[in-house]
Amino acid sequence: MPSTADTPSPDTLRIALAQLNPHEGQIEANLASIRAARAEAAAMGADLLVTPEFSIAGYPPEDLVRKAAFVADCEAAMVQLARDTADGGPGLVVGGPWRDRDRIFNAAYLLDGGRVVTRRAKHELPNYGVFDDKRVFDAGPVPGPVAFRGFRIGLMVCEDWWFPTVAETLAETGAEMLLSINGSPFEADKSGRRVQLAVARVVETGLAFVFVNQVCGQDELVFDGASFVLNPDRSLAAVLPSFTAHITLTEWRRQDGRLVCTPQALPPEPSAIEQNYRCLCLGLADYVRKNGFPGVLLGLSGGIDSALSAAVAVDALGASRVRAVMLPSPYTSPHSLEDAAECARLLGIQIDTVSISPAMDAVDQALAPLFAGLPDDTTEENIQSRTRGLLLMAMSNKFGQMVLTTGNKSEMSVGYSTLYGDMCGGYSVLKDVYKTDVFAMSRWRNANAPAGLHGPQGAVMPERVITKPPSAELKPDQTDQDSLPPYDTLDAILAGLVEGERSVADMVEQGFDRDTVVRVWKMLDRAEYKRRQAPPGVKISTRAFGRDRRYPITNGYTGLVA
Repeated sequence: MPSTADTPSPDTLRIALAQLNPHEGQIEANLASIRAARAEAAAMGADLLVTPEFSIAGYPPEDLVRKAAFVADCEAAMVQLARDTADGGPGLVVGGPWRDRDRIFNAAYLLDGGRVVTRRAKHELPNYGVFDDKRVFDAGPVPGPVAFRGFRIGLMVCEDWWFPTVAETLAETGAEMLLSINGSPFEADKSGRRVQLAVARVVETGLAFVFVNQVCGQDELVFDGASFVLNPDRSLAAVLPSFTAHITLTEWRRQDGRLVCTPQALPPEPSAIEQNYRCLCLGLADYVRKNGFPGVLLGLSGGIDSALSAAVAVDALGASRVRAVMLPSPYTSPHSLEDAAECARLLGIQIDTVSISPAMDAVDQALAPLFAGLPDDTTEENIQSRTRGLLLMAMSNKFGQMVLTTGNKSEMSVGYSTLYGDMCGGYSVLKDVYKTDVFAMSRWRNANAPAGLHGPQGAVMPERVITKPPSAELKPDQTDQDSLPPYDTLDAILAGLVEGERSVADMVEQGFDRDTVVRVWKMLDRAEYKRRQAPPGVKISTRAFGRDRRYPITNGYTGLVA
C-alpha cells in the first residue's frame, strides 16, 4: 500500500486523523473499519493514521475487558494490523487492551514496518461521572515519547492530557508534539472546555496538541468526534466535523525542534441546540443499528414529547423505519388526534390507531369487585398508561420494532411518569432533555433541517403541538400544571438540584419559593426507584440519570431541606 504522493522530506510528516465509529465488541468489524481508513489515508499520502481510544473494540469496554478471550482477540487483531504495515504504507496508532501478565492496560499501540513498535499505557484513569476505568484497568507508568520515522511523538490516551503530568514529562523527554487518542463523550458545551484545556497543555509544554475522538452512540453515551489540532502558538490548525465519521490529512513541518501543523480552513461550529439535537439522533441511530432492530415504534399522542421523539427518530433512521400508533382513550381530545395525524403526515411515517377503551373496560370489570365503593384516583389513570404500554409491547413483539419511549427529564426527575406504562420501552431519546428544552428544540427543528440526516425539510410538527398546554389526557380537562409547577420554574429548580447539587436553602436564596423547592426536592428524591427501572437514553448533560447521578433508593437523608 505505497503512498501515491511525493515522499515527504525528513522534516515533514503527514498525519491522517480518523474519527471512526466502532461497534463495541465487534472486533472483526472494527478491524475492517481501521483497514478501510488506512487505505483512505494511504491514498491521501499519509505517513501515519491515528485512530481513537480503544478503536479496535470500542470505548468504554466496561466488563468486557475482564474476559480473557476478548482481550486475546483484540491483541490478535492488533497483530493483524501490524502485519499490514509491512507494505510500506502509513503506520498506525490504534487503541486497545494490553495484557501484561495479570495486569490489563488501556493502551495506544504504534504499528509500523510490519510489527508492534511500542505501546503506551493510559496513566491517568478516570473514575468519576460515567467513567470507571479504575475498576477494569491498571494504571500505566508516566510515558516517554515514541519514535516514528525520525520523529518523537508524545503519545497519550484520553485522560492523560486532562492533567499536566504526562504532557510535561513528554515535553521534558524530547517529544516534538502531543498526540492524544480519545473516547470523550459529548456533553453540552464540552467542545469549548476541551479546547481551553488543550491550550493549557500547549502553554505548559510549548508543543502542538492533537485530539482525536471517536464518533458513535454507545448505550447512553454519545461520542461527538470534534477532533482538533492546536499549534504551538495556541491557534486552531484543524477541526474535524462533529457527529460525523471523518478522516482529515494534516501536514506537519519541523520547526525549532517541534512540529507545526499547516493551518486548514475551519468548519463552522454548530449551535448548541443543533449539537444537542444531533447527539440525540446519533445516539438513537447507533443504538438501533448496532442492536439489530429493524426500526422503532412509538405512541404518537399529539403532544410535544412524542412529536419531537418521532422527529428525532425519522432524522436518525429514515421515515421507512419509524412506525407510530395513536392509542386514544375516552379522554383523548379531537385536536390530539388531528395533531398526531398531522405529525405523521409531515414526517412521512405510517400511523395506526388502536383504541384503548375496550382494554380499559376489561380491566375495570376485572377489578370492580375489589375496587367497589372506592373513588377513582391515579390508579385508573395509570391503568390507561399501562394499557398503552401493553399494546405497544405487543406490537413490538409481533413486528420486531423497538418501542421508543417519549418521556423527558423533567418528568423523570419528579416521577411524573408511570412504571410499565409510558416508561415502557427499549430506549428514550429525551431522557436527558428538560421540558423547556423540548419546546426550544421543537421550535428549532421546525425551522431547520440539519444536513446529513434523513428527515424532511420544513416543519415536522404543527405549531399547535408547541403552543398548547401539555397534558397527559388521563382525565377530563387535565394539564401537566395541575400536578407540577410551571415548567420554566420546575426546570430551573431541577437544574439547581440535579446538575448543581444545590440545597433547598441555596435555591431559596436564588429567589425561588421555599415550599415549591421543597416539594420538587421531595418528588425528585422519591422518584429514584422509577428511574432505576427506566430504559436507557441519550446523555447530553453533565448529570444524566443513570450513568452520572446515582442515589440510593432507600434513602432517609433529609438534610437538604433543613
